[in-house]
Amino acid sequence: MSTAPASPAPAFGPGDDTKEEHHRPSLADAGRKLLEGEMGSLRVIIVLAIIWTIFALANDRFLTAVNLSNLALQIAAVGTISVGVVLVLLLGEIDLSVGAVSGLAASVMAVLSVKNGWNPYLAIIAALGVGMAIGIFQGTMSTRLVIPSFVVTLAGLLMWQGAQLKVLGDTGTVNLSEPAITNIAGTFLAPWVGWLVAIAAIVGIVGSALLNLQRRRAAGLEAESMLGLIIRTGAATVAIIVAVVVLNSDRGVPLALTILVGIVVVMNFVLTKTRFGRHIYAVGGDAEAARRAGVRVAALRTTVFALASTFAALGGIIAASRLLAVNQSSGGSDLLLLSIAGPVVAGVSLFGGRGTVWAALLGALVIGSISNGMDLLALQSSVKFMVTGGVLLLAVSLDAVARQRRQARGRA
Repeated sequence: MSTAPASPAPAFGPGDDTKEEHHRPSLADAGRKLLEGEMGSLRVIIVLAIIWTIFALANDRFLTAVNLSNLALQIAAVGTISVGVVLVLLLGEIDLSVGAVSGLAASVMAVLSVKNGWNPYLAIIAALGVGMAIGIFQGTMSTRLVIPSFVVTLAGLLMWQGAQLKVLGDTGTVNLSEPAITNIAGTFLAPWVGWLVAIAAIVGIVGSALLNLQRRRAAGLEAESMLGLIIRTGAATVAIIVAVVVLNSDRGVPLALTILVGIVVVMNFVLTKTRFGRHIYAVGGDAEAARRAGVRVAALRTTVFALASTFAALGGIIAASRLLAVNQSSGGSDLLLLSIAGPVVAGVSLFGGRGTVWAALLGALVIGSISNGMDLLALQSSVKFMVTGGVLLLAVSLDAVARQRRQARGRA
């Protein structure tokens, strides 16, 4: 499942490290890079624009402030889980247990807080601890015993579902009323706070892009043109401003969405600016070469699985906060499908070593938009599953084609 190491291509933040051809860019070059997955988030943004246009024409409520605010809440939990999925996919591995882990962690939090009278913050910490412990266990089983992660996490999916039923007990449903828990998804930032967050995000985006440009030029590497940088950061700035204007016209920027974006920003920094992040890409590209270079592959994989399960637990907590309850179906249904489909649709390679953590946010937005639009059109669940599965298959196919084209050009 591995390819040679490839530099990450951040969606909005630090610049695109993709090495350009030494000639004047042309439409054919742009088309080739788009097919080979070298243009960051552009392909995802184009797909998202098409999806929004289709649903806006089909239902005039799709682009209303109320519906977009609901969409932001819907993608918060899935996007948080997808952050961990991205880390695992970058290693060339898979985690099929994230949905079940999210349900179990939410159940632990609910039972400790409601039935056992724990302080809600301690209950949340305990739930996150359960998620981390599960990740360490599954990562250790996979690395030390050399068992494929597919098998370990598939077994985990069944075990943690059973543990969830055991934790919930005979009642099966626990209603949440503690403000410390319900306010996670129920809080909307005041308009001025939303604008402060937007300004901080814009400053971070522009600053990171300029710093990356300066560093590449100082190192004598080919850097992004100033025009390209202005277009890219300008598009991100416009998107942020429009999002805040729309959300403020309803109830404000959701706290849950702010948490998701904050996690993505932090993990993007970790992946692109730290040794730990570089090692993840190296192991995903070629684990044996990384091991010979001194990377502790087993420890790295275990750590990544621990992070993935912790993010899954946090996603389960956010979902429970939004629904105000935990039951036997929490973490089930199509949550696993959506959590994995999002990053893949947004360009994270299933073969490892290629992708960016921004794919968790963009992918959740694409998949969430499809689900939200079909709900507005009152389509049956059977149609929703087939459409979502088709989109995932198409994304995987595009990834495979892009990989073959890169290999043919000696750029895998």
